[in-house]
Amino acid sequence: MTTTTNPPKDSAASAPPARSAREVLLESARANMRQYGMLIALAFIVVLFQIWTDGTLLLPNNVSNLIQQNGYILILAIGMMIVIIAGHIDLSVGSLVAFVGAMAAVMMVKHDMPWVPALVLCLLIGAVAGAWQGFFIAYLGIPSFIVTLAGMLAFRGLTQIVLEGQSLAPFPDGFQNIAKGFIPETGPYTQYHNPTLLLGLAAIALLLLREWRDRERQSAYALDLLPTGLWVAKCVAMTAAVVAFTLTLASFHGVPVVMLIMCGLLILLGYVMRHAVVGRHVYALGGNKAAAKLSGVRDQRVTFLVFVNMGVLAALAGCVYAARLNAGTPQAGLNFELEAIAAAFIGGASMSGGVGTVMGAVIGGLVLGVLNNGMSLVGIGTDYQQVIKGLVLLAAVGFDVWNKRKIGR
Repeated sequence: MTTTTNPPKDSAASAPPARSAREVLLESARANMRQYGMLIALAFIVVLFQIWTDGTLLLPNNVSNLIQQNGYILILAIGMMIVIIAGHIDLSVGSLVAFVGAMAAVMMVKHDMPWVPALVLCLLIGAVAGAWQGFFIAYLGIPSFIVTLAGMLAFRGLTQIVLEGQSLAPFPDGFQNIAKGFIPETGPYTQYHNPTLLLGLAAIALLLLREWRDRERQSAYALDLLPTGLWVAKCVAMTAAVVAFTLTLASFHGVPVVMLIMCGLLILLGYVMRHAVVGRHVYALGGNKAAAKLSGVRDQRVTFLVFVNMGVLAALAGCVYAARLNAGTPQAGLNFELEAIAAAFIGGASMSGGVGTVMGAVIGGLVLGVLNNGMSLVGIGTDYQQVIKGLVLLAAVGFDVWNKRKIGR
């Protein structure tokens, strides 16, 4: 009896061919087109105004001022990005900023309350305001546009009532330091701000650790990796950028306190949105609510938490803005909601929801902030500034629509 044995198939022939470095780069660029595009746009704007202002833009004092001027908008943009990812919108944040600043002024200026418990109470007020709006949106099914529009009107009116149409000032020095202060100097004299240098080294270590862990994870799941040389070049470029930024801040007064707050939010909420279950549920709801509900996502609870988070961040931004003004004023927060929404969309959010990153919100806010600062330095009027910012927003959203059509979504 003869037996016929089939020759073993060549496993190498059946395996997909290895992809070239060029193909891997193109695929990575397509997957992160909006964020990479905004990073390139930010770099271009910085270089343009650095030349246009004869080097004034990147002077250490101006960089610190830029961070402090835009801190409250970046805080709002982070929260707004999460709201938009979930498929909603919040028009009330500017009025909530004003209301919380008014309550802070009443507590600290009128009633001499110590600033730390007053700050905690302000954050609680923001959480309650966010929960109030989130309840109507999540559990009663009223569209977020309507609920937050009502909130915008209500909080603006409450601000007028609380302040009786007048500004209250001044705030305690400790509270003002939230927006105007810098971390204290320690250690020997080195011509640089020592704690800022240490924070820069820590940031470099965290970035490199994250890049290495991401690469190890991609390797474990047999995903396409950047060629080693390109990956090393990426790490070197990131390190160089952090070093340059650290030395710029360290040559002035160091890291502003508000920047520490923003970095803390960026790390915490970035981790939640990337790795926590609730963050994945937010993306799922924004991407396809019906499918998410069928998959077991508790949509009402997630939506409620998204608006509570937005309320807390609006309250924090309100405290930062009031501390910077050193007054609670009825006109605070005007158009802040539009700035936050614009920053989120410029930073990569999609009108359809389910797309965007916390880092993207910061990038979008920095694009607007550098535009504002650079145009002011070169003497462009506020009327033309509004036109230019509007065109930038239109271009960002138009690019998103074009990109979706190109990839067939």
